[in-house]
Amino acid sequence: MRKVKIITDSCADLNGEQLKRYDIDYVRMSTVEEGKEAPALLTWSAEEAHELYEAIRKGRRITTAQVAMEEFFSVFERYLKEGFDIVYIACSSRQPGSVSTGHVAAQRLLRKYPEAMIYCIDSLNASIGEGMLAMDAAKLAAEGTDADSINSHITGIRNNVREFATAHTLEYLKRAGRVSASSAFMGNLMGVKPIITVDAGGAQVACGKVKGRRNALREIVLRLRESMTDTKNQTVYVAHADCRKEEVDEVVRLVEEEIDCGDVSVGYIGPIVGASTGPDTIGVWAYGRTVDFRG
Repeated sequence: MRKVKIITDSCADLNGEQLKRYDIDYVRMSTVEEGKEAPALLTWSAEEAHELYEAIRKGRRITTAQVAMEEFFSVFERYLKEGFDIVYIACSSRQPGSVSTGHVAAQRLLRKYPEAMIYCIDSLNASIGEGMLAMDAAKLAAEGTDADSINSHITGIRNNVREFATAHTLEYLKRAGRVSASSAFMGNLMGVKPIITVDAGGAQVACGKVKGRRNALREIVLRLRESMTDTKNQTVYVAHADCRKEEVDEVVRLVEEEIDCGDVSVGYIGPIVGASTGPDTIGVWAYGRTVDFRG
């Protein structure tokens, strides 16, 4: 049986330790500022994360670019040459459209490596929600599961990833085209804090609003609790865009108080997702009941 390599992209928001532990590689997207591109690395430091989010706070406009075709060729072929099949778990196609470019690259490479299999999966998620799927796929690969079975498993559970996040404002998501202008307008009224989730089609949508930041932090944890299944055997993931330590600690405390889960993992929202959500966004992720609505 052929070995399987799990590859994701810069939207997955896995950190260096997770990438190493699960033997996951990723294709790089880019951030763009004043026409200059820089690779969006998941192995960035806390200082580098703070620098990016401070730049956005100060009004500097940072946009993003999806994975280049050349990057797919380079990363995919590296593993094809070593005899691997590939499962690429991509950010939701409703966000950066890299999964489509991955499909094109895969079809071209399969002409050169006809014995190989390459699956490009639309994760229908972003940030650590995408990363959760990549880690689960990597566990299966480490157990010797074939690429076809991994593809079937991940496509079968991608709508079971539950995400609830909050931001100080929906303005950044509106600029990036991730939520509608009307949703952003309503969410920004009178100190109301939006509650953001992902729908069945992989779009980020505002699913509620709460008065005040502290209430919003509690709301995302309670919503996650209500959506979860099999809590004791799960890790709850907390990811944030350079929030104050007190806020991150508060969310962790709420998770530990409200959810009887196996573990809590804390990390950063990476440069690609963060450029869209803006600074001070914070969210919680876990597996739960199937997402069956569209915003």
